[in-house]
Amino acid sequence: MQVLVMLLATGGTYYLGLLAATAAAINPGRPDTPDWIWNQMHISEERNDSLPHYVGKIKSSVNRKNAEYQLKGESVGKVFRVDESTGDVYALERLDREKISEYHLTALVVDKDTKKNLESPSSFTIKVYDVNDNWPVFTHRVFNASVPEMSGIGTSVIQVTAMDADDPTVADHTSVVYQLTKGKENFDIRGPGLIVTMNKNLDREMQDKYEVVVEAEDAQGRRGESGTATVFITLQDVNDNFPIFTQTRYTFSVPEDIRVGSPLGSLFVEDPDEPQNRKTKYSFVQGAYRDTFTIETDPTHNEGIIKPKKPLDYERIRQYSFTIEATDPTIDLRYLGSTSPKNIARVIINVTDVDEPPIFQQPFYHFQLQENQKKPLIGSVLAKDPDAAQRDIRYSIRRTSDKDQFFGITKKGDIYNDKELDREVHPWYNLTVEAKEVDPSGTPTGKESIVQVHIEVMDENDNAPEFAKPYEPKVCENAPQGKLVVQISAIDKDITPRDVKFKFSLSTEDSNFTLIDNHDNTANIIVKYGYFDRERAKVHHLPVLISDNGRPSLTGTSMLHVTVCKCNEQGEFTLCEEMAAQTGISIQALVAIFLCILTITVITLLIILRRRLRKQARAHGKSVLEIHEQLVTYDEEGGGEMDTTSYDVSVLNSARHGGAKPPRPVLDERPSLYAQVQKPPRQAPGAHMPGEMATMIEVKKDEADHDGGGPPYDTLHIYGYEGAESIAESLSSLGTDSSDSDIDYDFLNDWGPRFKMLAELYGSDPQEELVY
Repeated sequence: MQVLVMLLATGGTYYLGLLAATAAAINPGRPDTPDWIWNQMHISEERNDSLPHYVGKIKSSVNRKNAEYQLKGESVGKVFRVDESTGDVYALERLDREKISEYHLTALVVDKDTKKNLESPSSFTIKVYDVNDNWPVFTHRVFNASVPEMSGIGTSVIQVTAMDADDPTVADHTSVVYQLTKGKENFDIRGPGLIVTMNKNLDREMQDKYEVVVEAEDAQGRRGESGTATVFITLQDVNDNFPIFTQTRYTFSVPEDIRVGSPLGSLFVEDPDEPQNRKTKYSFVQGAYRDTFTIETDPTHNEGIIKPKKPLDYERIRQYSFTIEATDPTIDLRYLGSTSPKNIARVIINVTDVDEPPIFQQPFYHFQLQENQKKPLIGSVLAKDPDAAQRDIRYSIRRTSDKDQFFGITKKGDIYNDKELDREVHPWYNLTVEAKEVDPSGTPTGKESIVQVHIEVMDENDNAPEFAKPYEPKVCENAPQGKLVVQISAIDKDITPRDVKFKFSLSTEDSNFTLIDNHDNTANIIVKYGYFDRERAKVHHLPVLISDNGRPSLTGTSMLHVTVCKCNEQGEFTLCEEMAAQTGISIQALVAIFLCILTITVITLLIILRRRLRKQARAHGKSVLEIHEQLVTYDEEGGGEMDTTSYDVSVLNSARHGGAKPPRPVLDERPSLYAQVQKPPRQAPGAHMPGEMATMIEVKKDEADHDGGGPPYDTLHIYGYEGAESIAESLSSLGTDSSDSDIDYDFLNDWGPRFKMLAELYGSDPQEELVY
């Protein structure tokens, strides 16, 4: 085994050290070869001498002339190189430990010719030796901090930190010393950058922000621009100030009709603390009006709002004067200075007069009235004008509260009833009484008030007892003597006292029934003799007398209808004829039935009359001559653009008779006579052409006489003239007035029966000529 020895060199004033141990490399051809062990090489950073800088030497124990030294690693050729012959290692540039503190390289000894390793490769480290070439740098150039105002001396504010990039293992290279260059009068810095207060009277209301400048340097006094930082310290508010009234006297004017609980004025104070620390409390100091007014604190604006606790009355008290104080119960007494903890002000409230509505002496009234009586005075209400004018009051009952107009009220407020009252119908009446002010002339001023009047109708014994419920008793025709038929009880519509006693009896003893009073407001109906004859009477009517013990005592008669039934041996009903319900019909029901019958009768007559009028109208319509104008076909070419072919009238004729459309006879293929006539040139629209019209009518008459499929009434089959857009206008006879025409149509009488209707329409009437 051969040993590669590295020799260390020294450079400048620094000792680089020696290689204290050997590095062993394993030779694969020789077993049990120890590994190379290399010590570190050292070189100072930032050396000022000329490059390259000598680092150290590597040397092989094999003394061969053809040995060549080599280095491998990322920094070889850039930062380090080795002399191939001597093994000297050099640094090609100045090193900075703060960038790279150590380099890892591999040393090789190879044959110059074959480039084969003469020794096994071995790794070693070159460590950069630190020099104090950096000053402390703060982590931030600006810091923000806060501390409560009025804090004691030594209260921590913030801790700032500066970092030194030098090697912390080298003594005093990274030690940082802090000092304040600004703000020393109120703050100090201790130990590792802790800023504390030095003034216990830091008042936010005087100054709320402070600027402190901190400088950091190392143990050797190195410092730079980045070794300073600025700290902005904000004082946090504490509740250390009392509220102070903005004025010593407050005067308010308020109308007397202000609503209870409504704000009438505000008291303002100044508190230099921040809003969250303003907790002003307002209270009364002097004056007997604590029960009249209250002062509430507005949490948003810290103002005191005065509100009345009860109604104000100008006629009673026109001015209120009292003293109030403002204080803050939440203030921190540790910060209490010379300022008085209480602040007082005088408050004067002037009440102004308002025309008020009348005021009733009571909030409501309760009167009692015996039923079935008319009293000229049930009770009285009284209202007064609270103002100094003392106007007269007029009373009235609101009609909506007394729709049936049972009651009335006088000008003085006396209530009476015009009609007798029935407690069983309405036991209570709730009236609304209005009180209105009137001026000396009796005209209402518009001021009014209302009050509720409750009238209780007192009961009197005016209703006789009656059955408690409808009874439908049944009895077997062979019932034995003493058989219980039904047990009855009674009620009274009047107020029933606890000791009420009803007495029962039959108004007649001429029956097969008897009544036994149980003396507990019930009675039993039992069979008197036994056996009933259904042939003689299937229903027995028993009048029962019921009396009460009222004053006066009243007796009423209630009818009990007992049905006699056939029963089997077990006493079960097998056959009963139910009695027809005996219902009484009131006069109102009879009137309603009569009105319904009358209404139905009137409606029936109207329907019949309407049908008759329709029949008469139809009959009258048939007597009037029906004039039909049908455009069947345009068979001739006119001068207008609207000439066209219309429908065949035979379709209508066939539909009228319910048959199919008959085949239309083939017309002569020759053109019509009118078509062969030479049309004269068109003249002006106002010119008349009687000759041409006469020719057209003759041709159409001849065609109509020979047309067997034509309708049996007068119809113009063919219009051989212009269409609707022509200036010749319509040829319709319906738009023609014979009285305005210059043409004499009497010749139509000579054309036969087919033109009889046209002759009557357009011909002259001799009677009309005589009249004119």
